[in-house]
This record gives sequence, C-alpha cells and structure tokens, in this order.
Amino acid sequence: MISPDANAQIPTQISHAHFIGIGGSGMSGIATMFLEQGIRVSGSDRSASDYTETLQSLGATVHIGHDAKNLADDVDTVVVTSALWPDNPELVLAKERGCNIIHRSQALVWLTRGSRVIAVAGAHGKTTSTGMLASALIGNGADPSVVNGGVIQSIASNQHLGEDEEFIVEADESDGSFLFYDTAIALITNVDNDHLDHYGTAEAFNAAFVSFASRASEAVVISGDDELAVALTPRITHDNIVRFGRGIHNDVRVSDIVGLDGGTSFTISADGESVNGWIAVPGEHNAINAAGAVAVMRVLGYSLKDAVASLRNFGGTKRRFDFQGEVRGVRVYDDYAHHPVEVRAALTAARTVVGNGRIIAVHQPHLYSRTLAMHQQFAQVLESCADHTIVLAVDGAREDPVEGVTGELVSNDFVNPDAVEYHSGWDTAAAAVDRVARAGDFVITLGCGNVNRIVPQLLAALATDSDADSGDN
Repeated sequence: MISPDANAQIPTQISHAHFIGIGGSGMSGIATMFLEQGIRVSGSDRSASDYTETLQSLGATVHIGHDAKNLADDVDTVVVTSALWPDNPELVLAKERGCNIIHRSQALVWLTRGSRVIAVAGAHGKTTSTGMLASALIGNGADPSVVNGGVIQSIASNQHLGEDEEFIVEADESDGSFLFYDTAIALITNVDNDHLDHYGTAEAFNAAFVSFASRASEAVVISGDDELAVALTPRITHDNIVRFGRGIHNDVRVSDIVGLDGGTSFTISADGESVNGWIAVPGEHNAINAAGAVAVMRVLGYSLKDAVASLRNFGGTKRRFDFQGEVRGVRVYDDYAHHPVEVRAALTAARTVVGNGRIIAVHQPHLYSRTLAMHQQFAQVLESCADHTIVLAVDGAREDPVEGVTGELVSNDFVNPDAVEYHSGWDTAAAAVDRVARAGDFVITLGCGNVNRIVPQLLAALATDSDADSGDN
C-alpha cells in the first residue's frame, strides 16, 4: 500500500490522465469528470465492473489487469489510490518516465480549484451524508458539483459537474488525504480510530481531524453526540462551529425518529423552530445524517423548512441499504457496512422494516488486519442484531493473507453456534441462505469488498427453490 505524497506537484494543465485503479468508487467519478472537461482518460483495474463499463462507454480506455504496456506514451499525469502496492508495473514505469504522479485526492483538488468546497469526512456515514447534501441542494434548485464514494440514486451517478460554485466531496480520512482540500465548510459525521495502520497512533488520527476542521474557511459542522467528535471539538480553532445530533445541546437537533413507510420520519429543530421531515432510507443513524446535512444547508443560507423538505429528494446511495430484489417473500438488500459500528447501524435499521420476519446477515470480513483486530466485536454485533449469520471468507483487498486469519475467527466467537455458519465458498453460502430463509425474512449482505456480487447467486438460489415449489422445474 502507498501513502499519498503531500509534496507532489499538482500540474496546472493535464492532457492525458491514466488512473491506476480506475474502477474504484471514488476514482471512477473523478475520471468521469476529467472526461467531461475534455481530458483524455485511460486506466486499469483488476476486474471489470459497472464503473469500468460506464467509463468505456464515455470514451475512456480501460484495461482489465495491471501491466506496464497499459501506460500509453502520451500520458502526462498518473492518478493513483492508496490501495496500490509500490511495485505496481504501471506505477513503476510512470516513475521511470517522469510522469506527474498524483493521489486521487489531489486529482480532486485539481477539479475543485476555485470552488467553494464542502468536504464531508467521518468514519461512518460520509457517503450517505454527501448524497443527502447533494440531493438537498439540487432539490432547492442549485447545481453543485459532487464526487461521492457511491452512486447517489437521485442523480443516478457518483458524480455531477455542476454550474454553481459549490463542490461537495466525500473526503477520505483513512490516508490523511482529506487534509489536501481547500475546504470552505467541513462536515464531520463522527470520529472513530479505524485507520491506525496509516496514522500509527490514535492521537495522530485525532490530530488530523482537528487540523481538517480548523482549516475550514467558513464553518465546521460536527456531531455533537459522537464521543470522540465531542472530545475533539474544544481543540478545533474555529469561530463558527455548528453541532448536530440528538442531544438538546446541539445547534441542529433531530428528535421524534420513527420508521415510516420504509423510510424514517423525524423532527429537526434549530433556533427555536421545528420542522417535520422524512427520508426514504430507514434507521436512526440516517436521521442523524440528515441533521448534519440540514446544518450545512443552513450555513449555506437555506431556511430550515426548505432544507428539511428537500431531503425527500434523497433516494439513498447504492451499496447503502440498497434493495436488490424479492423472491418467495424474502427481501434481499446490500450494504457497504464493514466496521462493527456500521454493521450495527445497518442491522438496527433493518429491524425497523422487517416486521415479523427475521434478519439473515451475510457478512464478508474486509481486510485481514481489521478481521484480526475486530473479530470479537463483529461477532457480538452480528449475534445480537441478526437472527442468523452467514460468514464468508475474508476479502483481503490490498493486504496479503495472514496465516490463521479467516472468516472463522468471527463465526467461532458466537456464543450460540446455531446462530452462525461459516462458508468459504459462495455456492454453499447461497444454498445456506436458501435453506434458512422463509417468507417475510430480510437478507442483507454486509461488507465493502465484492460481497455485493453474491447477490445474484442468492436471488437465483431462492428463485430455484421457488420454481421447485411451484412444479416449474
């Protein structure tokens, strides 16, 4: 894995940009914006995806697999992610040629030059919050630019190049790159020490958040409930700090949170005024995310009424509580949750809409390091919040396998062994879901790896059983 180089020179002009890892959720959005600005774009990724196919349809040259020959002779700028290894053949050749090599966050800095940047950071909820904020602004007639880590349903894309000066970015704290932006308004959803592999210590991680917030030129909008965010707030040197959350001490307060019509209703209060609202996604955590978006809208000058009302335009983001289909009365959803806090939030939200049915979680552990550090926490959350859990093999992503670290670390930590199954193969996992699920149940895949790709197998297994029951086999 490589770290972003804060000293890298961001070029003034770019004619041909090559993205190594172009199919990533953030990289693909930036690459699309480069195309829209008339820049030639090429790139590579380890596997094809909807993102790579869309980029190809827009005119990008996309290679599947990493190879030095993918780097065309006229490439002047190479865009990389922190997930790359230093010996990536395209990166090695780019260095030999003397190409401009910039991190994806620095490519986004290039795109946001001259804009009023609204940077959304936090351990959990930043993709959803970015989508909410973009949807709210567009719903009020604005035309902001946005780059998000997931597809925003209301605009059917993970990016939009708008005409207004506002530019909303999902700012990644995992590698420190959120410090690169010329931020006007900083939105911090929460703070959770989840990236110590980069920072080394919790204090270094916390100091980065303080620096990120203190650099904002206009305002800091921060959770007034999250324990670490509250602890760090006194260290932020800023004259305009706006707190949001459930507590009565918050400047923008959310209350009366109730699951309604498959979504969530709530009341948001500020400056003695209260407005009822509704969003099309379930869960208390999403109502709190909505309060953060409303707080930013108020900083931008919108009334509380208009800010809350416009959140109805938010239809969710892909891979965040994303409905995939229903077979035999069994609903199947997909969620990006890959940290115990996120898993708890997703399953708690599921409980508000499942009714009398059961929740069957299909959990793919992400990263060997995280699995080793947090397998007990994952087991506790899954066992307490789901009725049955299928644990898959670890998605190692950028990490090399670690001996003894498998999904069984999670399943073996369950107190009740009957509530969990470990399946290293997806075929047997799909068969297990088919065996366990019954009408009214709610199946949800959980993980930020490729676990969403098991969904077609789950639906097919359920459908095959349905066909057998109806005699259509």
